[in-house]
Amino acid sequence: MPMRTESPSVAPGTARPDGMTGTQRENALLKAGALQTAILTSANFSIIATDEKGIIQLFNVGAERMLGYQAAEVVNRISPSDIHDPQEVMARAQALSLELGTTIAPGFEALAFKASREIEDIYELTYICKDGSRFPALISITALRDDYNDIIGYLLIGTDNSVRKRVESELNRAMATAEKANLAKTDFLSGMSHELRTPLNAILGFAQVLESGAPTPTPAQKRNIDQILKAGWYLLDLINEILDLALIESGKLTLSREPVSLVEVMLECRAMIEPQAKKRGIAMSFPQFEVPYFVSADRTRVKQVLINLLFNAIKYNKPDGAVAVVCTPCPPDSIRISVQDTGAGLAPDQVAQLFQPFNRLGKEASAEEGTGIGLVVSKRLIDLMGGTIGADSIVGEGSVFWIELGLTTAPLLAASGVERAPTAPPQAPDDAPRHTVLHVEDNPANLELVEALIARRSDLRLLSAADGNLGIEFARTYQPAAIVMDINLPGISGIEAMRRLRADPSTAHIPIIALSANAMPHDIEKGLEAGFFNYLTKPLKVREFMDALDVALAFSKAKSVRAAEPATV
Repeated sequence: MPMRTESPSVAPGTARPDGMTGTQRENALLKAGALQTAILTSANFSIIATDEKGIIQLFNVGAERMLGYQAAEVVNRISPSDIHDPQEVMARAQALSLELGTTIAPGFEALAFKASREIEDIYELTYICKDGSRFPALISITALRDDYNDIIGYLLIGTDNSVRKRVESELNRAMATAEKANLAKTDFLSGMSHELRTPLNAILGFAQVLESGAPTPTPAQKRNIDQILKAGWYLLDLINEILDLALIESGKLTLSREPVSLVEVMLECRAMIEPQAKKRGIAMSFPQFEVPYFVSADRTRVKQVLINLLFNAIKYNKPDGAVAVVCTPCPPDSIRISVQDTGAGLAPDQVAQLFQPFNRLGKEASAEEGTGIGLVVSKRLIDLMGGTIGADSIVGEGSVFWIELGLTTAPLLAASGVERAPTAPPQAPDDAPRHTVLHVEDNPANLELVEALIARRSDLRLLSAADGNLGIEFARTYQPAAIVMDINLPGISGIEAMRRLRADPSTAHIPIIALSANAMPHDIEKGLEAGFFNYLTKPLKVREFMDALDVALAFSKAKSVRAAEPATV
């Protein structure tokens, strides 16, 4: 009778070679089976497994719920590509063909080709349900391999991506709406700026002509003119501040961060402020720099902030008061610029309300003009430049407004000590030939204003054209030494007229100055990029306009001299 061989029994609790007891191993297998069952029966994920040819072999409960098919309808019958959007399948096959440098036929093979060479691939697709409905899904595809590393199938795990897609769509719509609103706001600001500046140009321009004209105005006339100019420039400041604030709030304001010399900025601010202080009997003191400090900032905007603080210190000071500017290094890498005044000072609750739009802290009824916008704009600008701004005040003693900016190294040009000497406007001798200036402008008041300014110069004569097309014809016929061009013209715009003149060899050499009420930063940038020699904004400042015209005439003369020189061989 043959002997029966029995496997050695293992007593309960005795460890197997794998380190687990029989009970532990049985529990682990039960747990693994439960997990596998939970995964396969999960209604939240579609799990589809295929063989190596891409034919579906497993279709879990989640896939049935999402797609509407029963497992028996798809297993051993179709591939996943049959329930995908065919256009997406074709597009993915073409993309893979380009990526891999070989032709991939559209179908499940195209989806699995990349996964067969990598660990997994994740992509978005559109599933087509049994009833013909569609929904977006996010799919992870993994190649399944045997012990010999041969591919035996593919595993696709998918989730319904409808919610995320809907949120993305809503977010995109909201962003598009916001962008449309921003564009509309920018267009409105540009239009408002243009419409307000155009009449201001005539008011301030002719007031300047009267102020400096011959015969000299009588004392009474001079007082009237001063009032017109004071009100006009104040209105212009108000327009600029409102536009600045709107640009900042809409995120459209651009800054040019660069090393800015505090010495140079302070000298320029001092030159602008001291005449105002002298009129009011305010003593001014500025720092003497022993070290040439440079801050990382936008030069124009730093000046704007400092001038605003200095003007406020003068306006709200006491009679025969004083204003002191102090610069104090703030280790490790900042500097504080303080503007100290001897005014009435502010109570703590007033200091807390600073930097609020249109809040003048009870000064509305005072004789001093103001908008309550300047400090708000200053704070926004300092924030954009990475600095800080604040104020300290004691009632009856005065206030200190300060800004802190980051220090930086000097630019190479400044460090080398090279300075450019200011160029003086060219003075024409008595017997110099007259230069022709062409003014292209459709507004009669603006035409008359420039005509009055040019009439003061014996070396200049003026031609006027009321639209862009006529301006082009005049430029070709009369060959002016310089052209002053408005932007908003009937027919073609000033920018288009300038481009046509630049494209014509007979007029390409003529410097063209834009003089426009389109004064938004992007308008100026657009004009200079288009090719204008200079860009001036209305309302014009007489001295600035004449200086710019002289520079253009000097450029034109230099061009003419070079053109007349014999060519060297």
